[in-house]
Amino acid sequence: MKYAHILMAFASELWAIEPEKLAAITSFLAMQADGVKFSAEDIEAKIAPQTARAIARQEGAVAIIPVRGVISSRMNMMGNVSGGGGTSAEGLEQAIRAALADDGIKAIVLDIDSPGGAVLGTDEVAQLIASAKGTKPVIAQVSPRAASAAYWVACSAEEIVVTPSGEVGSIGVYTVHDDVSVALEKLGVKKTLIGAGRYKGEMQPFAPLADEAKAHVLSQVEAYYGMFVDRVASGRGVTSQAVRDGFGQGRMVMARDAVAQRMADRIGTMDETLTRLGVSRSVPAPSGRRSFAPQRERRALDL
Repeated sequence: MKYAHILMAFASELWAIEPEKLAAITSFLAMQADGVKFSAEDIEAKIAPQTARAIARQEGAVAIIPVRGVISSRMNMMGNVSGGGGTSAEGLEQAIRAALADDGIKAIVLDIDSPGGAVLGTDEVAQLIASAKGTKPVIAQVSPRAASAAYWVACSAEEIVVTPSGEVGSIGVYTVHDDVSVALEKLGVKKTLIGAGRYKGEMQPFAPLADEAKAHVLSQVEAYYGMFVDRVASGRGVTSQAVRDGFGQGRMVMARDAVAQRMADRIGTMDETLTRLGVSRSVPAPSGRRSFAPQRERRALDL
């Protein structure tokens, strides 16, 4: 029964997430609501990969903070269905603030692999990252994707680096209204909503969505989309119209094209990014590639 309530909560959420991922989560919740039981391994396979469990760590003077799986304000709703995966926007803020306050940390790398997530709480993280400019460099390392809310977070970083096979984008906001009135009618069930307040209950799923309610929801979606676009424009140093007219227009963009369209700054792996920041890696550099000289390492750490 608890999953049925979670499924209902999905209908009232505003999302900045890849539609395919949200469809997979919704389908999973629907099966749970129907009483289908899954093992922990099944949950991992369907919703949250093992990488979503990554924890923040420090290498040299660089803090590496993971942004993995579905992003949500506190992840309370997603915790039970994602096998412990996903990213709490609140927790992400705390981790970034702690790294900014730590004198032993010279740079921050956001290790991003996320399909996006809920709108609420995301812009606050992006704003925090933007405010860090001039204090400590924050680099968004996309390995391999930063979609929607994840790109919302990444766009405020001082630099966006995408792994060669990676992609970024899916800039957009949407929500879903489920009208289950016909299904209930077939079951012989008639729901009557009793409440106070002119618009209280206008999004209830037991009847078709009225035009006035649809217009209101659309205005919210447009407002948050505008917030998303403006944040990307500010972070990437372009106009909001340039973001609306380009930047994938809701689609994901592959690494090379992302750099060409100014959605990202360079193509590179996590190892390459850490090397640029002066972190000595335990794995030897490939033949033909020289490691940074000590002087260059010190300059990188002094960013």
